[in-house]
Amino acid sequence: MGESEESAEAGEEREAKSLEWAVRVGHQRSSLFFYRIVRGFIRVVLFRWLRVQVRGAEHLNIEGSVIIAPTHRSNLDAPLIAGAGNRRLRALGKRSLFVNPLSAWVCAALGAIPLRRGEVDREAMRSARTILDDGEMMIVFPEGTRQTGLEVAGVFDGMSYLASKTRAPIVPVGVAGTENALPSGAKFIHRTHTAIVVGEPIMVPEGRMSRPALTAFSEEVGSRLQAVFDEANSLIP
Repeated sequence: MGESEESAEAGEEREAKSLEWAVRVGHQRSSLFFYRIVRGFIRVVLFRWLRVQVRGAEHLNIEGSVIIAPTHRSNLDAPLIAGAGNRRLRALGKRSLFVNPLSAWVCAALGAIPLRRGEVDREAMRSARTILDDGEMMIVFPEGTRQTGLEVAGVFDGMSYLASKTRAPIVPVGVAGTENALPSGAKFIHRTHTAIVVGEPIMVPEGRMSRPALTAFSEEVGSRLQAVFDEANSLIP
């Protein structure tokens, strides 16, 4: 990477809206109203265009703090899950989305908070814990970045750690068909069949969790996630 590119990225870091700003915007009444408008558009337009089938949507509407843990094959995954449930989803978004003022407001209004990609952002994790402690629902992709194919990649322990600290149950969600609808690099959404299967909540073990216990719990989540992903793929014609 050249010096000019490094300088540009550093500039973006400096100019990005703060995490506190994003949290404050996310709590505004106008943000919740905007979220409902966007969710309505997703249900009326996107669901019909993608012929979305949903199973287990009731698990997206359980009360209290919840971590939604979906497979990740496309940028369509989070919007479709938001459309399938009635509760508002909060999320961690890459920091570069919070540089442009308009993009920053849209992301914050939709419930996202900035996260530094590729490093442990303790400040963002603390904010995520605060959001969950407030009884909200947060989406965390357990595979990390977008993956490809029918196999669930390794589940990272950061999500399990977050669940252990907040006692929030983890709801596994398999989303199938989105990789064909909007693959990485695509500019348009192709019309195809998609399916969402929401599994039953996975409760966090009682007591303090050691590193091996966190890893074992992550493996359990990965297994449950693979099961709902397989079911979702079986619904695709």
